[in-house]
Amino acid sequence: MSREGQRAEQIRQLYADLRAAEGLSADVLSRRIQEIGFRCLRCGECCTGEDNSVVVFPFEVRRILAAAGLQWLEAVEPPKEGEWDRNGCFHTLEWRLKKEGASCKFYSRSVCGMKGDGVCRIYGSRPLICSTYPFYLDRGVLHFSECRGLGGEVEPDTAKKMAERLILRQVTEIREAIALLEKYEDFERGEAGEDGRCIVHDSEGEHCLPSLS
Repeated sequence: MSREGQRAEQIRQLYADLRAAEGLSADVLSRRIQEIGFRCLRCGECCTGEDNSVVVFPFEVRRILAAAGLQWLEAVEPPKEGEWDRNGCFHTLEWRLKKEGASCKFYSRSVCGMKGDGVCRIYGSRPLICSTYPFYLDRGVLHFSECRGLGGEVEPDTAKKMAERLILRQVTEIREAIALLEKYEDFERGEAGEDGRCIVHDSEGEHCLPSLS
């Protein structure tokens, strides 16, 4: 199957996934969350670590910029995973929150620097991936990442709100993926170039950034 054929098939499947996601029951999902249990311990472990990578969509970036008073590339950066075109330009998908060392740029520890004593400086504008951690949906099935807060007691209202945000996240991720694929323009692959620019593909199209070198 050609690349265009594969893309068309991906979009078709995504639309089917979207219809399924829009039909999910928050009540059923919230009961499952209560069975698993979760209480945030404010340990900050989900905001730190070498493998920590927070995907953000354009509308989320703008919300963060408004809250933090920053410019686009002060808050986010392109992923390092991608491909090169024949002109030596690097192509990648979506955006990630910037990091400072091993921590998210927006996570600050207190003066004493103790675990559990940190704060998210964009908490009210944090991405969906952050506000639903450690839970996530994969085609409507609830999963969870490693977290010390799992198993904690969760109130029904809190579980219901988490379930609603998980459904919103799943629907949003699918819609963003559809928009990205519909706007995506394929390119001929090549080798890395010293002066090649970085091109980020997202749900709003292509964005050409300065050279990565």
